[in-house]
Amino acid sequence: MNIAETLLPEFDQEMATTRKVLERVPTDKGKWKPHPKSFSLGHLAQLVAGMPGWITNTVTETALDLAKYPGYSYEKTETLLKSFDKNVSESRKAIASAKDSDFNVNWSLKHGDRVIFTMARGPVVRQTINHLVHHRGQLTVYLRLLDVPVPSIYGPSADEQAPGF
Repeated sequence: MNIAETLLPEFDQEMATTRKVLERVPTDKGKWKPHPKSFSLGHLAQLVAGMPGWITNTVTETALDLAKYPGYSYEKTETLLKSFDKNVSESRKAIASAKDSDFNVNWSLKHGDRVIFTMARGPVVRQTINHLVHHRGQLTVYLRLLDVPVPSIYGPSADEQAPGF
């Protein structure tokens, strides 16, 4: 198996689960925060919807400049899902078409002229998937606090039984 073939099953599973969580985000609660220091629900959902696009950038470019990243806004859940689906499709295509040698190319996260870190694309793709899963977990806590049913993720939730359980 090549690197892409080892990444895609995990990618597909995590993106399908992430979509189930994003589907439940109530648009009318976008500005809600569980704590004054927390991201708002709408901004967290927008981050999660956009993160698969970071994977496309990682596989096809050599850097991402956060200084050029657009700011957060409040979008309808339907709009976030369309963005998420587009980002997932593009990132899946980028991973699937990458050669093993592409994953060894150095990639940098920057903020303007400042380089935050540089490492090979392969580990960055894995870290980005993990980073997205982390924020998806935050999103499920927000949903629970808003009394929105949390979907099954790796097993049953208090609201939904996983298939086969």
